[in-house]
Amino acid sequence: MKNKVVLITGANGEIGHGLIHYLSQTPETQIIALDIKPLEPQLLSLCEQYIQCDIRDNDRVSAIFQKYELDTIYHLASILSTSAERIPETAHYINVDGTIELLKLANQQTARTNRAICFLYPSSIAVYGLPCTDTKRQSGKVREEDWCCPTTMYGCNKLYCEQLGRYYASHYQQLAEAAQEVRLDFRGLRYPGLISAFTVPSGGTSDYGPEMLHAAARGEPYHCFVRPDTRLPFMAMPDAIKALVNLAAAPAETLTRQVYNVTSFSPSALEFQRKVLHHFHEARIDFQPDIPRQSIVDTWPADIDDSAARTDWGWQPDYDFDRAFDEYLIPNIRERYTEPV
Repeated sequence: MKNKVVLITGANGEIGHGLIHYLSQTPETQIIALDIKPLEPQLLSLCEQYIQCDIRDNDRVSAIFQKYELDTIYHLASILSTSAERIPETAHYINVDGTIELLKLANQQTARTNRAICFLYPSSIAVYGLPCTDTKRQSGKVREEDWCCPTTMYGCNKLYCEQLGRYYASHYQQLAEAAQEVRLDFRGLRYPGLISAFTVPSGGTSDYGPEMLHAAARGEPYHCFVRPDTRLPFMAMPDAIKALVNLAAAPAETLTRQVYNVTSFSPSALEFQRKVLHHFHEARIDFQPDIPRQSIVDTWPADIDDSAARTDWGWQPDYDFDRAFDEYLIPNIRERYTEPV
């Protein structure tokens, strides 16, 4: 059996860690990992090759396509929402320029081999931009086509890259004399806030939930930067990995769209705090809303409609709010922060 060659960009991030562990369980999968930071030693051993470089390093990224015939690309590399607002132009260059170059290279290989690369793109609820909290409360579960008016650079980048993916998959060089026979297979997921037991949050505006939990486990006080009534959709990291690989495995003929919502549970910040306090009785958590970040979160939906994913490719999360804490987060986080004897 021919080995399946998979490229993971942004491999050192929260999703990248989980994806490497998951994909490495299949012996015939060769993992090529890329990140600007050094990869942890235990992950290096699971990869066929690791390339440490900026996603915008066209020469080194192009060399991957010269060396390997890729089957699947998981393009995770990006600057996240809070970080992107502090350096918006740099975020644009990395999030957009890095993506368009990768789409171009993937399309070139598709045309050369006459075999479509499956290009998986994790998008975000940051693509939504509801105008006020009243609208947010009244909107209920937001569908993929609703309120796509992002107010952050990260949201703009993600929405535009979704459109770029559609373009390369369906319309690239549409005025060329000879039409390309096989096109890139682009598939996107709009993630809610993600919560991992194994990686500490780094730069996301929805990170108040996981930050609260990790701070409690370390015995550190935490000042939550949103109001207690703030409500966002969330998902445990194992379900985020599951959604990504399940979408990649779905037969193309079952898909009715190229970008799908996925979600699991939608607690308020107060409900999140109470859940953390239930498991860490001594935790010191209060609410000190940061107005600029609160304003961003208020534009994101309280919940999203993922019925298309459920219908088209059988999406179903394994972890609801209670199970995410009881069976995944708390046992693993306690072990992570327990001092060795």
